[in-house]
Amino acid sequence: MTVMPYRNEPVIDWTKPERAEELKRNLVSVRSQFGQTYPLYVNGRELRTDDTLASLNPSNHQEVVGYVCQANQRVIDEAIEAAQKAFETWKLTTFEERAMYLFQAAAIMRRRKAELMAWQILESGKNWAEADGDVNEAIDFLEFYGRAAIELGKGVELVPYPGEDNRMMYLPLGVGVVIPPWNFPLAILTGTTVSALVTGNTVLLKPSPLASVMAAKFVEIMRELNLPPGVLNFVPGPPEEIGDYMTGHRDVRFVSFTGSKAVGLHIDEVAHRRSEGQRWIKRVVAEMGGKDGIVVDETADLDAAAAGIVASAFGFQGQKCSAGSRAIVHEAVYDTVLEKVIALTKQLTLGPAEENPDVGPVIDEKAFAKITKYIEIGKQEGRLVLGGTYDDSRGYFIQPTIFADVAPDARIMQEEIFGPVLAVCRVDSFEQGIEVFNHTEYGLTGSVYSRRRDRLEYARWHMHCGNLYFNRKCTGSLVGVQPFGGFDMSGTDAKAGSKEYLLNFVQPKTVTERF
Repeated sequence: MTVMPYRNEPVIDWTKPERAEELKRNLVSVRSQFGQTYPLYVNGRELRTDDTLASLNPSNHQEVVGYVCQANQRVIDEAIEAAQKAFETWKLTTFEERAMYLFQAAAIMRRRKAELMAWQILESGKNWAEADGDVNEAIDFLEFYGRAAIELGKGVELVPYPGEDNRMMYLPLGVGVVIPPWNFPLAILTGTTVSALVTGNTVLLKPSPLASVMAAKFVEIMRELNLPPGVLNFVPGPPEEIGDYMTGHRDVRFVSFTGSKAVGLHIDEVAHRRSEGQRWIKRVVAEMGGKDGIVVDETADLDAAAAGIVASAFGFQGQKCSAGSRAIVHEAVYDTVLEKVIALTKQLTLGPAEENPDVGPVIDEKAFAKITKYIEIGKQEGRLVLGGTYDDSRGYFIQPTIFADVAPDARIMQEEIFGPVLAVCRVDSFEQGIEVFNHTEYGLTGSVYSRRRDRLEYARWHMHCGNLYFNRKCTGSLVGVQPFGGFDMSGTDAKAGSKEYLLNFVQPKTVTERF
Protein backbone atom coordinates (compact mmCIF):
# COMPACT_ATOMS: atom_id res chain seq x y z
CA MET A 1 0.00 0.00 0.00
CA THR A 2 1.36 3.43 -0.96
CA VAL A 3 0.22 6.64 0.73
CA MET A 4 1.45 10.19 0.39
CA PRO A 5 3.96 11.34 3.03
CA TYR A 6 2.32 12.85 6.09
CA ARG A 7 1.95 16.62 6.20
CA ASN A 8 0.14 18.75 8.77
CA GLU A 9 -3.13 20.23 7.56
CA PRO A 10 -2.52 23.83 6.40
CA VAL A 11 -3.94 26.75 8.35
CA ILE A 12 -6.61 28.82 6.58
CA ASP A 13 -7.02 32.58 7.06
CA TRP A 14 -10.75 32.79 7.62
CA THR A 15 -10.68 36.59 7.80
CA LYS A 16 -10.16 36.81 4.02
CA PRO A 17 -13.45 37.95 2.45
CA GLU A 18 -14.32 34.78 0.55
CA ARG A 19 -13.41 32.56 3.50
CA ALA A 20 -15.22 34.79 6.00
CA GLU A 21 -18.36 34.63 3.88
CA GLU A 22 -18.14 30.83 3.75
CA LEU A 23 -17.80 30.58 7.52
CA LYS A 24 -20.63 33.06 8.16
CA ARG A 25 -22.95 31.02 5.91
CA ASN A 26 -22.13 27.95 7.95
CA LEU A 27 -22.71 29.80 11.22
CA VAL A 28 -26.18 30.73 9.98
CA SER A 29 -26.81 27.16 8.85
CA VAL A 30 -25.66 25.68 12.16
CA ARG A 31 -27.75 28.12 14.19
CA SER A 32 -30.80 27.08 12.16
CA GLN A 33 -30.23 23.54 13.49
CA PHE A 34 -30.22 24.57 17.16
CA GLY A 35 -32.48 22.61 19.47
CA GLN A 36 -32.31 19.26 17.70
CA THR A 37 -32.06 16.05 19.72
CA TYR A 38 -29.14 13.70 19.07
CA PRO A 39 -29.47 9.95 19.72
CA LEU A 40 -27.12 7.44 21.23
CA TYR A 41 -25.51 5.05 18.77
CA VAL A 42 -25.03 1.45 19.91
CA ASN A 43 -24.40 -1.69 17.90
CA GLY A 44 -24.93 0.11 14.60
CA ARG A 45 -28.30 1.63 15.46
CA GLU A 46 -29.68 4.80 17.00
CA LEU A 47 -31.13 4.75 20.50
CA ARG A 48 -33.32 7.55 21.78
CA THR A 49 -33.99 8.04 25.48
CA ASP A 50 -36.36 10.26 27.42
CA ASP A 51 -33.39 11.53 29.41
CA THR A 52 -31.62 14.29 27.45
CA LEU A 53 -29.05 16.95 28.32
CA ALA A 54 -29.00 20.45 26.84
CA SER A 55 -25.73 21.82 25.45
CA LEU A 56 -25.63 25.62 25.68
CA ASN A 57 -23.91 28.36 23.71
CA PRO A 58 -21.39 29.86 26.20
CA SER A 59 -21.56 33.21 24.38
CA ASN A 60 -25.30 33.30 25.05
CA HIS A 61 -26.39 30.74 27.60
CA GLN A 62 -30.05 31.21 26.73
CA GLU A 63 -29.41 29.41 23.43
CA VAL A 64 -29.62 25.62 23.37
CA VAL A 65 -27.24 24.24 20.75
CA GLY A 66 -28.80 20.82 21.02
CA TYR A 67 -30.17 18.11 23.26
CA VAL A 68 -28.22 14.87 23.58
CA CYS A 69 -29.76 11.60 24.71
CA GLN A 70 -28.20 10.15 27.86
CA ALA A 71 -27.15 6.56 28.41
CA ASN A 72 -27.84 4.58 31.57
CA GLN A 73 -26.23 1.39 32.88
CA ARG A 74 -28.55 -0.80 30.83
CA VAL A 75 -27.37 0.94 27.66
CA ILE A 76 -23.75 0.54 28.77
CA ASP A 77 -24.27 -3.20 29.17
CA GLU A 78 -25.69 -3.36 25.65
CA ALA A 79 -22.79 -1.31 24.26
CA ILE A 80 -20.13 -3.46 25.95
CA GLU A 81 -21.79 -6.62 24.70
CA ALA A 82 -21.92 -5.19 21.17
CA ALA A 83 -18.30 -4.05 21.36
CA GLN A 84 -17.18 -7.50 22.56
CA LYS A 85 -18.97 -9.20 19.69
CA ALA A 86 -17.61 -6.75 17.12
CA PHE A 87 -14.08 -7.15 18.47
CA GLU A 88 -13.96 -10.81 17.45
CA THR A 89 -14.00 -9.85 13.77
CA TRP A 90 -12.66 -6.27 13.87
CA LYS A 91 -9.41 -7.48 15.45
CA LEU A 92 -8.83 -9.73 12.42
CA THR A 93 -8.98 -6.89 9.89
CA THR A 94 -5.60 -5.63 8.72
CA PHE A 95 -3.95 -2.44 9.89
CA GLU A 96 -4.11 -1.21 6.31
CA GLU A 97 -7.84 -1.80 6.06
CA ARG A 98 -8.48 0.04 9.30
CA ALA A 99 -6.19 2.89 8.20
CA MET A 100 -8.35 3.39 5.11
CA TYR A 101 -11.33 4.22 7.34
CA LEU A 102 -9.25 6.98 8.93
CA PHE A 103 -8.16 8.42 5.60
CA GLN A 104 -11.79 8.48 4.45
CA ALA A 105 -12.87 10.25 7.65
CA ALA A 106 -10.13 12.86 7.12
CA ALA A 107 -11.44 13.57 3.63
CA ILE A 108 -14.96 14.08 4.97
CA MET A 109 -13.75 16.45 7.69
CA ARG A 110 -11.74 18.39 5.15
CA ARG A 111 -14.84 18.92 3.02
CA ARG A 112 -16.94 19.91 6.05
CA LYS A 113 -14.33 22.07 7.74
CA ALA A 114 -16.31 25.33 7.82
CA GLU A 115 -19.38 23.55 9.19
CA LEU A 116 -17.40 21.74 11.90
CA MET A 117 -15.75 25.03 12.85
CA ALA A 118 -19.16 26.68 13.15
CA TRP A 119 -20.37 24.02 15.58
CA GLN A 120 -17.29 24.61 17.75
CA ILE A 121 -17.63 28.38 17.65
CA LEU A 122 -21.22 28.17 18.86
CA GLU A 123 -20.96 25.24 21.27
CA SER A 124 -17.46 25.72 22.69
CA GLY A 125 -16.82 29.46 22.36
CA LYS A 126 -13.76 29.16 20.11
CA ASN A 127 -12.85 32.05 17.87
CA TRP A 128 -12.26 31.37 14.18
CA ALA A 129 -8.54 30.62 14.38
CA GLU A 130 -8.93 28.31 17.39
CA ALA A 131 -11.75 26.43 15.67
CA ASP A 132 -9.68 26.08 12.49
CA GLY A 133 -6.79 24.73 14.53
CA ASP A 134 -9.02 22.20 16.27
CA VAL A 135 -10.44 20.77 13.05
CA ASN A 136 -6.98 20.73 11.49
CA GLU A 137 -5.65 18.74 14.43
CA ALA A 138 -8.48 16.23 14.13
CA ILE A 139 -7.60 15.72 10.45
CA ASP A 140 -3.92 15.44 11.40
CA PHE A 141 -4.66 12.68 13.91
CA LEU A 142 -6.59 10.72 11.28
CA GLU A 143 -3.85 11.05 8.68
CA PHE A 144 -0.96 10.49 11.09
CA TYR A 145 -2.37 7.52 12.98
CA GLY A 146 -3.48 5.89 9.74
CA ARG A 147 0.09 5.94 8.46
CA ALA A 148 1.50 4.91 11.84
CA ALA A 149 -0.87 1.94 11.93
CA ILE A 150 0.30 0.75 8.53
CA GLU A 151 3.87 0.76 9.82
CA LEU A 152 2.85 -0.97 13.05
CA GLY A 153 1.15 -3.69 11.04
CA LYS A 154 4.48 -4.67 9.52
CA GLY A 155 5.67 -5.91 12.92
CA VAL A 156 9.20 -5.66 14.28
CA GLU A 157 12.41 -6.88 12.72
CA LEU A 158 14.04 -9.29 15.16
CA VAL A 159 17.57 -10.65 15.48
CA PRO A 160 17.95 -13.64 13.09
CA TYR A 161 18.46 -17.07 14.66
CA PRO A 162 19.56 -20.17 12.66
CA GLY A 163 16.87 -22.76 12.01
CA GLU A 164 13.98 -20.62 13.24
CA ASP A 165 11.48 -18.08 11.95
CA ASN A 166 10.87 -15.47 14.69
CA ARG A 167 8.30 -12.73 14.35
CA MET A 168 6.76 -10.13 16.66
CA MET A 169 3.37 -8.70 15.83
CA TYR A 170 0.93 -6.42 17.59
CA LEU A 171 -2.53 -7.49 18.70
CA PRO A 172 -5.35 -5.18 19.85
CA LEU A 173 -6.41 -5.20 23.48
CA GLY A 174 -10.20 -5.43 23.32
CA VAL A 175 -13.05 -3.17 24.40
CA GLY A 176 -12.06 0.32 25.51
CA VAL A 177 -13.73 3.36 27.03
CA VAL A 178 -12.75 6.73 25.56
CA ILE A 179 -13.54 9.86 27.60
CA PRO A 180 -12.39 13.05 25.81
CA PRO A 181 -12.62 16.66 27.09
CA TRP A 182 -14.71 19.63 26.00
CA ASN A 183 -11.88 22.08 25.24
CA PHE A 184 -10.66 20.34 22.06
CA PRO A 185 -14.06 18.91 21.21
CA LEU A 186 -13.15 17.42 17.84
CA ALA A 187 -9.34 17.14 17.89
CA ILE A 188 -8.77 15.21 21.12
CA LEU A 189 -12.01 13.25 20.71
CA THR A 190 -10.89 12.17 17.25
CA GLY A 191 -7.32 11.36 18.28
CA THR A 192 -8.22 9.31 21.31
CA THR A 193 -11.00 7.42 19.54
CA VAL A 194 -9.31 6.54 16.25
CA SER A 195 -5.99 5.58 17.84
CA ALA A 196 -7.90 2.79 19.57
CA LEU A 197 -9.97 1.86 16.53
CA VAL A 198 -7.12 1.76 14.02
CA THR A 199 -5.20 -0.67 16.25
CA GLY A 200 -8.13 -3.09 16.14
CA ASN A 201 -10.00 -2.28 19.34
CA THR A 202 -13.68 -1.48 19.78
CA VAL A 203 -14.82 1.58 21.68
CA LEU A 204 -17.44 3.08 23.94
CA LEU A 205 -17.19 6.85 23.40
CA LYS A 206 -18.41 9.00 26.27
CA PRO A 207 -17.91 12.68 25.40
CA SER A 208 -17.92 15.65 27.75
CA PRO A 209 -21.45 16.93 28.40
CA LEU A 210 -20.19 20.40 27.46
CA ALA A 211 -19.29 19.41 23.89
CA SER A 212 -21.58 16.50 23.17
CA VAL A 213 -23.18 17.97 20.04
CA MET A 214 -19.74 18.21 18.43
CA ALA A 215 -19.20 14.60 19.48
CA ALA A 216 -22.48 13.64 17.83
CA LYS A 217 -21.26 15.28 14.61
CA PHE A 218 -18.08 13.20 14.80
CA VAL A 219 -20.19 10.07 15.13
CA GLU A 220 -22.20 11.15 12.08
CA ILE A 221 -18.96 11.29 10.10
CA MET A 222 -17.85 7.89 11.36
CA ARG A 223 -21.23 6.42 10.44
CA GLU A 224 -20.61 7.51 6.84
CA LEU A 225 -17.70 5.06 6.80
CA ASN A 226 -19.99 2.06 7.37
CA LEU A 227 -17.95 0.66 10.23
CA PRO A 228 -19.17 -2.76 11.36
CA PRO A 229 -21.88 -2.54 14.05
CA GLY A 230 -20.47 -2.38 17.58
CA VAL A 231 -17.03 -1.08 16.61
CA LEU A 232 -17.90 2.46 17.71
CA ASN A 233 -20.61 3.05 20.31
CA PHE A 234 -21.69 6.57 21.29
CA VAL A 235 -22.77 6.65 24.93
CA PRO A 236 -22.94 10.16 26.43
CA GLY A 237 -24.40 10.11 29.89
CA PRO A 238 -24.21 11.31 33.49
CA PRO A 239 -20.80 10.49 35.04
CA GLU A 240 -22.35 9.71 38.39
CA GLU A 241 -24.39 6.89 36.84
CA ILE A 242 -22.23 5.45 34.09
CA GLY A 243 -18.68 6.69 34.78
CA ASP A 244 -17.48 4.20 37.37
CA TYR A 245 -19.76 1.54 35.91
CA MET A 246 -17.92 1.70 32.58
CA THR A 247 -14.38 2.19 33.78
CA GLY A 248 -14.71 -0.51 36.44
CA HIS A 249 -16.50 -3.03 34.23
CA ARG A 250 -14.78 -6.41 34.10
CA ASP A 251 -15.06 -6.62 30.30
CA VAL A 252 -13.43 -3.23 29.64
CA ARG A 253 -9.76 -3.67 28.73
CA PHE A 254 -8.56 -0.07 28.72
CA VAL A 255 -9.61 3.51 29.43
CA SER A 256 -8.38 6.56 27.50
CA PHE A 257 -9.11 9.80 29.37
CA THR A 258 -8.35 13.49 28.94
CA GLY A 259 -9.49 15.96 31.57
CA SER A 260 -8.88 17.20 35.08
CA LYS A 261 -6.42 15.77 37.57
CA ALA A 262 -9.15 14.89 40.07
CA VAL A 263 -11.25 12.93 37.57
CA GLY A 264 -8.18 11.28 36.02
CA LEU A 265 -6.93 10.03 39.37
CA HIS A 266 -10.39 8.72 40.23
CA ILE A 267 -10.63 6.85 36.92
CA ASP A 268 -7.18 5.37 37.45
CA GLU A 269 -8.17 4.15 40.90
CA VAL A 270 -11.45 2.61 39.75
CA ALA A 271 -9.96 1.02 36.64
CA HIS A 272 -7.13 -0.65 38.54
CA ARG A 273 -9.43 -2.17 41.13
CA ARG A 274 -9.95 -5.71 39.87
CA SER A 275 -13.58 -6.67 39.26
CA GLU A 276 -14.92 -10.15 39.84
CA GLY A 277 -14.05 -12.31 36.85
CA GLN A 278 -11.70 -9.74 35.29
CA ARG A 279 -8.92 -11.46 33.33
CA TRP A 280 -6.44 -8.62 32.83
CA ILE A 281 -4.79 -5.58 34.33
CA LYS A 282 -6.52 -2.65 32.69
CA ARG A 283 -4.54 0.03 30.94
CA VAL A 284 -5.25 3.66 31.64
CA VAL A 285 -4.00 6.35 29.27
CA ALA A 286 -4.56 9.73 30.88
CA GLU A 287 -3.75 13.37 30.16
CA MET A 288 -4.70 15.47 33.15
CA GLY A 289 -3.72 19.08 32.70
CA GLY A 290 -0.93 21.35 33.83
CA LYS A 291 0.28 24.52 35.48
CA ASP A 292 2.50 25.65 32.65
CA GLY A 293 4.89 28.56 32.61
CA ILE A 294 7.25 30.72 30.59
CA VAL A 295 10.70 31.64 31.90
CA VAL A 296 12.26 34.87 30.60
CA ASP A 297 15.88 35.82 31.26
CA GLU A 298 17.62 39.18 30.90
CA THR A 299 19.06 38.35 27.45
CA ALA A 300 15.74 37.52 25.83
CA ASP A 301 13.97 39.29 22.98
CA LEU A 302 11.50 41.00 25.28
CA ASP A 303 8.92 41.83 22.61
CA ALA A 304 8.83 38.19 21.49
CA ALA A 305 8.65 37.03 25.10
CA ALA A 306 5.74 39.32 25.91
CA ALA A 307 3.86 38.21 22.80
CA GLY A 308 4.46 34.55 23.68
CA ILE A 309 3.26 35.07 27.25
CA VAL A 310 0.03 36.75 26.13
CA ALA A 311 -0.72 34.17 23.44
CA SER A 312 -0.04 31.29 25.83
CA ALA A 313 -2.03 32.74 28.72
CA PHE A 314 -5.12 34.02 26.93
CA GLY A 315 -5.53 31.95 23.75
CA PHE A 316 -8.96 30.26 23.96
CA GLN A 317 -9.47 32.05 27.25
CA GLY A 318 -6.69 30.04 28.90
CA GLN A 319 -8.81 26.89 28.59
CA LYS A 320 -5.97 24.66 27.43
CA CYS A 321 -4.01 22.18 29.51
CA SER A 322 -0.94 23.73 27.85
CA ALA A 323 -1.90 27.33 28.70
CA GLY A 324 0.96 29.41 30.11
CA SER A 325 -0.66 30.69 33.28
CA ARG A 326 2.69 31.57 34.92
CA ALA A 327 5.29 34.07 33.71
CA ILE A 328 8.59 33.74 35.56
CA VAL A 329 10.77 36.74 34.76
CA HIS A 330 14.33 37.76 35.67
CA GLU A 331 14.38 40.82 37.90
CA ALA A 332 16.61 42.77 35.48
CA VAL A 333 13.84 42.84 32.86
CA TYR A 334 10.80 42.19 35.05
CA ASP A 335 9.26 45.66 34.91
CA THR A 336 9.81 45.97 31.17
CA VAL A 337 8.31 42.57 30.39
CA LEU A 338 5.35 43.22 32.68
CA GLU A 339 4.70 46.55 31.00
CA LYS A 340 4.81 44.96 27.54
CA VAL A 341 2.53 42.09 28.59
CA ILE A 342 -0.02 44.52 30.02
CA ALA A 343 0.08 46.67 26.87
CA LEU A 344 -0.46 43.68 24.56
CA THR A 345 -3.25 42.29 26.73
CA LYS A 346 -5.06 45.63 26.67
CA GLN A 347 -5.28 45.28 22.90
CA LEU A 348 -7.19 41.98 23.10
CA THR A 349 -10.85 42.10 22.17
CA LEU A 350 -13.52 40.29 24.22
CA GLY A 351 -16.87 39.18 22.88
CA PRO A 352 -19.13 36.45 21.45
CA ALA A 353 -17.10 33.78 19.67
CA GLU A 354 -18.93 34.07 16.35
CA GLU A 355 -17.74 37.69 16.09
CA ASN A 356 -14.17 36.36 16.11
CA PRO A 357 -12.74 38.21 19.13
CA ASP A 358 -9.31 37.51 20.57
CA VAL A 359 -10.98 36.28 23.77
CA GLY A 360 -14.41 34.67 23.94
CA PRO A 361 -16.48 33.18 26.78
CA VAL A 362 -15.40 30.50 29.21
CA ILE A 363 -17.28 27.28 28.77
CA ASP A 364 -20.05 27.26 31.40
CA GLU A 365 -21.39 28.50 34.70
CA LYS A 366 -19.25 26.11 36.75
CA ALA A 367 -16.05 27.23 35.02
CA PHE A 368 -17.07 30.88 35.40
CA ALA A 369 -17.56 30.41 39.15
CA LYS A 370 -14.23 28.59 39.57
CA ILE A 371 -12.20 31.12 37.60
CA THR A 372 -13.75 34.16 39.28
CA LYS A 373 -13.08 32.57 42.65
CA TYR A 374 -9.40 32.32 41.72
CA ILE A 375 -9.44 35.96 40.66
CA GLU A 376 -10.60 36.89 44.14
CA ILE A 377 -7.88 34.67 45.62
CA GLY A 378 -5.36 36.36 43.35
CA LYS A 379 -6.31 39.76 44.71
CA GLN A 380 -5.01 38.55 48.08
CA GLU A 381 -1.89 36.88 46.66
CA GLY A 382 -0.61 39.40 44.13
CA ARG A 383 -0.98 42.88 42.70
CA LEU A 384 -3.86 43.15 40.24
CA VAL A 385 -2.48 45.09 37.27
CA LEU A 386 -5.13 44.35 34.65
CA GLY A 387 -8.62 42.88 34.37
CA GLY A 388 -10.26 41.22 37.32
CA THR A 389 -13.77 41.96 36.05
CA TYR A 390 -16.37 39.54 34.76
CA ASP A 391 -19.99 39.31 33.62
CA ASP A 392 -22.25 36.30 33.08
CA SER A 393 -25.54 38.09 32.41
CA ARG A 394 -25.58 36.87 28.79
CA GLY A 395 -22.46 34.79 28.22
CA TYR A 396 -19.64 33.66 30.49
CA PHE A 397 -17.21 36.52 29.90
CA ILE A 398 -14.09 37.20 31.98
CA GLN A 399 -11.62 39.96 31.19
CA PRO A 400 -8.04 38.75 30.73
CA THR A 401 -6.54 39.19 34.20
CA ILE A 402 -2.92 39.71 35.24
CA PHE A 403 -1.47 39.55 38.75
CA ALA A 404 2.07 40.78 39.36
CA ASP A 405 4.54 40.10 42.18
CA VAL A 406 3.13 36.66 42.92
CA ALA A 407 5.10 34.33 45.20
CA PRO A 408 6.08 30.86 43.92
CA ASP A 409 3.96 29.13 46.58
CA ALA A 410 0.79 31.16 45.91
CA ARG A 411 -2.28 29.19 44.94
CA ILE A 412 -2.55 31.00 41.61
CA MET A 413 1.03 29.85 40.89
CA GLN A 414 0.33 26.26 41.94
CA GLU A 415 -3.22 25.32 41.01
CA GLU A 416 -4.68 24.89 37.54
CA ILE A 417 -7.24 27.65 36.96
CA PHE A 418 -8.18 26.87 33.34
CA GLY A 419 -9.15 30.42 32.56
CA PRO A 420 -7.75 33.80 31.41
CA VAL A 421 -5.66 34.46 34.53
CA LEU A 422 -1.89 35.07 34.46
CA ALA A 423 0.41 35.16 37.50
CA VAL A 424 3.76 36.94 37.09
CA CYS A 425 6.65 36.03 39.39
CA ARG A 426 10.00 37.84 39.80
CA VAL A 427 13.22 35.80 40.17
CA ASP A 428 16.80 36.95 40.70
CA SER A 429 18.55 34.36 38.53
CA PHE A 430 17.87 32.07 35.60
CA GLU A 431 18.46 28.99 37.75
CA GLN A 432 15.93 30.22 40.27
CA GLY A 433 13.47 30.68 37.43
CA ILE A 434 13.83 27.02 36.49
CA GLU A 435 13.37 26.03 40.14
CA VAL A 436 10.16 28.07 40.34
CA PHE A 437 8.93 26.53 37.11
CA ASN A 438 9.52 23.01 38.45
CA HIS A 439 7.85 23.82 41.77
CA THR A 440 4.42 22.34 40.93
CA GLU A 441 2.90 18.87 40.88
CA TYR A 442 2.40 19.13 37.12
CA GLY A 443 4.81 18.80 34.21
CA LEU A 444 3.11 19.40 30.89
CA THR A 445 4.43 22.37 28.87
CA GLY A 446 6.97 25.11 29.40
CA SER A 447 8.84 27.75 27.49
CA VAL A 448 12.13 29.64 27.81
CA TYR A 449 13.05 32.95 26.22
CA SER A 450 16.82 33.47 26.19
CA ARG A 451 19.59 34.28 23.74
CA ARG A 452 22.18 32.27 25.68
CA ARG A 453 22.88 28.79 24.38
CA ASP A 454 24.17 27.54 27.74
CA ARG A 455 20.92 28.50 29.41
CA LEU A 456 18.78 26.85 26.78
CA GLU A 457 20.82 23.67 27.24
CA TYR A 458 20.48 23.98 31.02
CA ALA A 459 16.71 24.23 30.58
CA ARG A 460 16.68 21.29 28.17
CA TRP A 461 17.89 19.00 30.96
CA HIS A 462 16.51 20.68 34.07
CA MET A 463 12.99 21.89 33.20
CA HIS A 464 10.62 19.08 34.13
CA CYS A 465 7.88 18.98 31.52
CA GLY A 466 6.84 16.83 28.62
CA ASN A 467 6.78 19.62 26.02
CA LEU A 468 9.44 22.33 26.23
CA TYR A 469 9.71 25.22 23.79
CA PHE A 470 12.57 27.66 23.28
CA ASN A 471 11.81 31.23 22.20
CA ARG A 472 8.18 30.56 21.34
CA LYS A 473 4.86 30.18 23.12
CA CYS A 474 4.07 27.02 25.12
CA THR A 475 0.80 26.23 23.34
CA GLY A 476 0.06 24.99 19.83
CA SER A 477 1.75 21.61 19.47
CA LEU A 478 1.39 19.94 16.07
CA VAL A 479 0.64 16.26 15.49
CA GLY A 480 3.83 14.46 14.51
CA VAL A 481 5.95 17.58 15.05
CA GLN A 482 5.64 18.01 18.81
CA PRO A 483 4.16 14.80 20.27
CA PHE A 484 2.12 15.95 23.26
CA GLY A 485 1.94 14.71 26.84
CA GLY A 486 3.44 15.46 30.24
CA PHE A 487 4.90 14.18 33.49
CA ASP A 488 3.74 13.65 37.06
CA MET A 489 0.15 14.84 37.67
CA SER A 490 -0.10 15.89 34.02
CA GLY A 491 -0.73 12.30 33.00
CA THR A 492 0.67 8.90 32.16
CA ASP A 493 3.50 10.14 29.90
CA ALA A 494 1.74 9.03 26.69
CA LYS A 495 2.71 11.14 23.67
CA ALA A 496 -0.33 11.92 21.53
CA GLY A 497 0.61 12.54 17.94
CA SER A 498 3.54 10.11 17.95
CA LYS A 499 3.92 6.68 16.38
CA GLU A 500 4.57 5.31 19.87
CA TYR A 501 1.14 6.43 21.03
CA LEU A 502 -0.49 3.52 19.23
CA LEU A 503 1.49 1.10 21.42
CA ASN A 504 -0.85 2.02 24.29
CA PHE A 505 -3.63 0.08 22.56
CA VAL A 506 -1.85 -3.10 21.46
CA GLN A 507 0.01 -6.02 23.01
CA PRO A 508 3.08 -7.55 21.37
CA LYS A 509 3.14 -11.24 20.57
CA THR A 510 6.24 -13.18 19.52
CA VAL A 511 5.82 -16.32 17.41
CA THR A 512 8.67 -18.78 16.86
CA GLU A 513 8.64 -21.59 14.31
CA ARG A 514 11.48 -24.10 14.25
CA PHE A 515 12.29 -25.67 10.90
